[in-house]
Amino acid sequence: MRITIFGTGYVGLVTGACFAENGHEVLCIDVDSDKIARLQTGEIPIYEPGLDTLVKENVKRGQLRFSTDGAAGVRHGTLLFIAVGTPPGEDGSADVRHVLEVARTIGSCLNEYKVVITKSTVPVGTTFRVRDTLRAELLKRSETADFDVVSNPEFLKEGAAVQDFMRPDRIIVGVDAPRARELLKEAYASFIRNHDRMLFMDITSAELTKYAANAFLATKISFMNEMAQLADTVGADIELIRQGIGSDPRIGYHFLYAGVGYGGSCFPKDVRALIHLMRSAGMEPWIVEAVERRNRRQKTVLFDKIRQHFGGVLTGVTLGIWGLAYKPHTDDLREAPSLNLIRDLMAAGALIRVHDPAAMAGAHALLGDPPGLFWSRSPLEALEGADALVLVTEWPIYKSPDWSQIATTLRSQVVFDGRNLYDPKRLAQAGFRYYGIGRKVPA
Repeated sequence: MRITIFGTGYVGLVTGACFAENGHEVLCIDVDSDKIARLQTGEIPIYEPGLDTLVKENVKRGQLRFSTDGAAGVRHGTLLFIAVGTPPGEDGSADVRHVLEVARTIGSCLNEYKVVITKSTVPVGTTFRVRDTLRAELLKRSETADFDVVSNPEFLKEGAAVQDFMRPDRIIVGVDAPRARELLKEAYASFIRNHDRMLFMDITSAELTKYAANAFLATKISFMNEMAQLADTVGADIELIRQGIGSDPRIGYHFLYAGVGYGGSCFPKDVRALIHLMRSAGMEPWIVEAVERRNRRQKTVLFDKIRQHFGGVLTGVTLGIWGLAYKPHTDDLREAPSLNLIRDLMAAGALIRVHDPAAMAGAHALLGDPPGLFWSRSPLEALEGADALVLVTEWPIYKSPDWSQIATTLRSQVVFDGRNLYDPKRLAQAGFRYYGIGRKVPA
């Protein structure tokens, strides 16, 4: 099939590359000419395992092309996916102006049947606004071209997005036209040969499914973080509690890990957008708002533990921080807990040495080179002369360190484990003072 993707950000680029890999002819459109020029030479603007290979191979085969010409994109594809950003507004609502700009571009060129698909995460009703925008543009031109609109929200996990797209656990399609439904089935047929994972529903339900899914996962994270605080208070161990409740098949083990709070491009934005949507509908978002409040509080927990350990005075204290990205296998720093922590620590007078396998350049662009912030080339270099190790992101490179080497590198044997990655008993036996999130430390 001939497919056009409007937007070459995280969702658009993964979607385009994966469709091309499965034999479709894909044209990706973006207004950023510099980005398009880089993509045409094989330079990938984001870090996502496996994506660079997919893009380069399919560009070479001619299955995947890039352009800034919106009209060419409309001519090319029978399926036109809108995958542009929907950044949060000041009130928490999702800003859909870029989505509607693409709709205007499509409407200004439309002269034959197309299916226009919202792949971006958008508030309920946006796909109908896209339909109305298309109709208005056709009316301006006295054109009567036929089209259908579809909601097809993405469910990609950063760090595993290619795998998620190639082997989806579900494909949600909000559609009210049989012709469009059959075309979407054809587009996704090669991804679901072993088992039909396409779930068809009305457009409004599809849009809300995306928000409900992310808000529910965020709720599990915030719930476990709250239980971890209680465990710290009463002397329980959140890891044992996780195993105890996760063994219940009605609950399961996924997203039951306490930590330093969620970040990234989806959960924070989508939770706030859902709060705004519920208020707009005349509802009080009791649960979802509590999730958001808990997460804001959680991003300060590690700082509080560090400050308490050092007697409330952090001036001159050197801390080696492992991990900057909001999660492993990505360079995404949007709402990353590490940034809050570093800024709070430096404001309190601490000296910071940081390391991350993928997010150093992005963090440097955000934080700069203030006095007292050192960018380390290796995990061990980040600990040289440090008074404590602070783990913020659970990258595989940090999972099994040489503790004897760390003990001789640090000035004092203290570990703040923001992801409960390490065994408190083992570290205690090795002579370390250990602080986790809701972990019970052996006496």
